[in-house]
Amino acid sequence: MAKDTFFHKKITLNAKGKLIDLSTPKVMGIINLTPDSFFEGSRNQSVDDALQQAEKMMNGGATFLDLGAYSSRPDADDISVQEELDRLLPAVEVIAGNLPTAVLSIDSFRAKVAEAAINAGAHIINDISGGQLDDEMFATVAKLKVPYILMHMKGNPKTMVQLAEYEDVFNEVFDYFNTRIHKLRQLGVNDVIIDPGFGFAKKPEHGYALLSRLAEFQQLGLPLLAGVSRKKMIYGTLGITADEALNGTTVLNTIALTKGASIVRVHDVKEAVQAVELFSMMNNKG
Repeated sequence: MAKDTFFHKKITLNAKGKLIDLSTPKVMGIINLTPDSFFEGSRNQSVDDALQQAEKMMNGGATFLDLGAYSSRPDADDISVQEELDRLLPAVEVIAGNLPTAVLSIDSFRAKVAEAAINAGAHIINDISGGQLDDEMFATVAKLKVPYILMHMKGNPKTMVQLAEYEDVFNEVFDYFNTRIHKLRQLGVNDVIIDPGFGFAKKPEHGYALLSRLAEFQQLGLPLLAGVSRKKMIYGTLGITADEALNGTTVLNTIALTKGASIVRVHDVKEAVQAVELFSMMNNKG
């Protein structure tokens, strides 16, 4: 089992002055401010609902809360920048004001939205496109000096299913990270987290190929985020629904932890925190 120090992996993040230690894995709770996310149980349409869910997740042991107002499920409809801002900013302001210990991540590929959310009280930018859908994103991250989650995908939510073809999915994703990280380093971005993008322009078999080699991404020396929660690679494989995929999610989260994941991004915080606690005890980190 790969240890945190084997590849001299970076194990701290500076999120607007909050120093986060990733030597023990952390849990990121998903808060969708959308009416059409793929998992019905994660949809929130009011600020009060979002705050209530945020409080539950923080009480359950989450370190990060990931707020998104643009659905990235396959074939999701496009929305305007203004609609995304109108959904997102009130929730950011209320959660930041009521839960000062929460580290807020903003799930957006638009630089304007990300910057407005950071200015409203958020701490981290989580970009599903890795800067490919907005040429201003990398410069914005560098200017704001905030941690950046660099995810791999091809195309956009409308087109990604058709683009899920690879000769060697691991090497393609690894090369993508190498190239994008170099660009971020040139701009002076210090805190980068990498996310292989399970389910984004990837068939279930691609997801399992990446999961089986997840530990090899530690060669990049950066914290690794695994986001498999209730995805098709689980429910499609098992012939169940997303609503029934919690047990499978816990299994794959546990595998990801054993392969070096520093953050697991989930809909179900309590169960993920329990998995981290048991993994940490096994690893003599409890």
